Amino acid sequence: MAEYRRLLVDGVSRVVEVKDNTCRWIDGRLLSLDDVVHLPPVIPTKIVCVHLSYRSRSQELNREIPSAPTYFWKPVSCLNAHRGKVVRPKNCQYLNYEGEFALVVGRTARNIKPENAKDYIFGYTVANDLGLHDFRDTDDNSMVRVKGSDTLSPIGPGVTTDWDFRNKMIRTIVDGKVVQEASTNELIWDPHYMLADLSRNITFEPGDLILTGTPAFSRPIQPGSHIAVEVEGLGRLENEIVESQEPIPSQYGAQPTDSDALLKIALGSDYQPRR
Repeated sequence: MAEYRRLLVDGVSRVVEVKDNTCRWIDGRLLSLDDVVHLPPVIPTKIVCVHLSYRSRSQELNREIPSAPTYFWKPVSCLNAHRGKVVRPKNCQYLNYEGEFALVVGRTARNIKPENAKDYIFGYTVANDLGLHDFRDTDDNSMVRVKGSDTLSPIGPGVTTDWDFRNKMIRTIVDGKVVQEASTNELIWDPHYMLADLSRNITFEPGDLILTGTPAFSRPIQPGSHIAVEVEGLGRLENEIVESQEPIPSQYGAQPTDSDALLKIALGSDYQPRR
C-alpha cells in the first residue's frame, strides 16, 4: 500500500509519495505535509457519480433499491483539494455535504467484467460530493449546477493504492461533530461493479474518477463551518465553507428555489412538510 499526493511547492506542482506526514521534494528537501499546498491528487478526463448506493441513504429517502445503479456527471472544473475553500453562493441556502470515497482508474478500461475490474484501478481517494440543492428543481435530471458548481468536488488528500474497500468506516465531521457514519459494507454495489457497469458504454482513462455514493444524513452546511471526511485507510479530507461575495445573478437564468421537493432531499429524514 502506498499513498501519492499532488502538491504545489514554490510554484511547482508534482506528484510525490508520502510517508509519516512527510515527502521528499525534487530538490531533496524533506517537507512536512502541514506546510505545503495540496492540489487534487489526479487530473481526470471525467468524473462519474452514483445516485444511491448505500442502503441507509435509500431507506432515509424512502426509495426502493433499484435493480441497477444510476449515475450523473460532475465537470472537472468543480474539482477542489484538501484544505481548499468550498464556496456557497450568497443567495443559496442548501449546500449539502456528502462524505464518500472515490475510485481512481489506473489504465484504459472499456467493456471490462466486475471480476477483472481490480486490474484497472490505480487506487482510491476520499471525496466530498457536495450538492447545491437550491438548483435541484431546475437541474433535477442533469444535476449540472447542483453537483457541478465550482469548488463542489473536494478530493484527497492523496490516492492510496492496494486499499481494500470492504468493511471500512466512513465519517463526515462538521465543526468537530460526527454527522455521517457508516460502513462500506452498506454498499449495494461495490466499486468493481460500478466501473464494469459504466465501462460497457464509456471508455475510462487513467486518472478518471468514480464517486461511489454517500450514506444517510447528508444535510446543509453553513458558511464558516469546517468539514472533514474520514475514510478508514484513506485519510482525512478537510475543507472550509465560505460564502461568495456576489449572489447568483437574478437578471437571467433559473433562480435558486425552496420547494418541498427540494427540501425532501436537502433535509432527508429531518424534513417536515410545510402547511
